[in-house]
Amino acid sequence: MTAAVFAAVFVALLIGHSVGDQWVQTHHQACAKGGPGWSARLACGRHVLTLTATKVLVLAVVVSVLDLRVTTLGLIVGLGLDAASHYWADRRTTLARFAKAIEKSEYYNLGGAAHPDHPVTADGRPALTTGTGAFHLDQSFHHFWLGVAALLIAAF
Repeated sequence: MTAAVFAAVFVALLIGHSVGDQWVQTHHQACAKGGPGWSARLACGRHVLTLTATKVLVLAVVVSVLDLRVTTLGLIVGLGLDAASHYWADRRTTLARFAKAIEKSEYYNLGGAAHPDHPVTADGRPALTTGTGAFHLDQSFHHFWLGVAALLIAAF
């Protein structure tokens, strides 16, 4: 039964993450959360708060409909670790430094103006794209921690 709880919880967290990170997050939060100072830290905190609330909502529906057995402690530990890791990564400089430390800077910069092969417009200016290495590394980092959170929620 624990494996089924893990699988259902992971799917619920992944759905909540996708909706919360892409649809619920405000434009201001997305633009400001990686900047310097307290206003950026607060923007990131507000994003993580609404993201976590979205995950809790989706998870509550799945747990209720499927009658899953989860504990309050498991939810607090799993969702707390997930929220902390999400905040850490979304401050941006932290994830960029991590990518550099594991020699992933070139991939991290892929698709952005800092990469030597960045996409350009017809007149040679950097073209904006959401298909950046930074985005993919960010999302895979979050997915890893969603898995850890689901495992903790299922195991407690």
